[in-house]
Amino acid sequence: MIKNIFIGIKAYAGAFELISKLKLWKYFAIPMLISVVTAIVIGVSAYGFSDDIGEFISRIWVWEWGKATFTTISEIFGGLIIIVLGLVLYKHIIMALSAPFMSPVSEKIEAHLLGEDSKLIHQHRNTSFQEQLWRGIRINVRNLFMELWLTVIILIISLIPVIGWFTSLLLFFIQAYYAGFGNMDYTLERHFKYKESLSFVRKNRGIAIGNGIVFMLFLLIPLIGVILVLPLSVTAASTETVRLLNNKKEHQI
Repeated sequence: MIKNIFIGIKAYAGAFELISKLKLWKYFAIPMLISVVTAIVIGVSAYGFSDDIGEFISRIWVWEWGKATFTTISEIFGGLIIIVLGLVLYKHIIMALSAPFMSPVSEKIEAHLLGEDSKLIHQHRNTSFQEQLWRGIRINVRNLFMELWLTVIILIISLIPVIGWFTSLLLFFIQAYYAGFGNMDYTLERHFKYKESLSFVRKNRGIAIGNGIVFMLFLLIPLIGVILVLPLSVTAASTETVRLLNNKKEHQI
């Protein structure tokens, strides 16, 4: 799996050039707007609620001794919860709402990589704008609940001394996996039904994690990150997903 993680990361190397070559930037206008607006709304909400959550947690400590220390820890923990949940909500919202705009991008990349007349091109499922949007919502709502469940468990574990440091890294990889999952599904949507896509990504989770790692790191770049994260991550995911599908097809011939 480690090898596939690096493959997923390496796919970003030619993403910018491919977008320019195929003149795909126009398809990203609305998704980039969705990304920026969502980031602003979640950022403002997070700033407003972080202190409230910290104060709520601090009420658990009913004793006077150590109250100040526990309150400080509660505020830090509350901020961490807001950051983690904000990132979780952000990526699933933008990936769900951007699905109808990303599918054509993925299809053009696939046609470019395989060639319009290639006998290895897969038979595509024809889906409408509404079907693509519903597919995106369904996948991302499912992933959202899975990720929230795992996140809550990990945040609780993070309170345990000694092993707490490990949970931050685990949280990052889980977020990366589900980010890559969503990016890969823009291509898988044309080839597989819902359950088949879930199975495909599980078998290639390394590629998803690698794609998602760069996705998450992009969000650390102020403003530019939320603008470029979708174009580059979707392009990188599409190239690798097409390669995986093509390899699978060749093995079946």
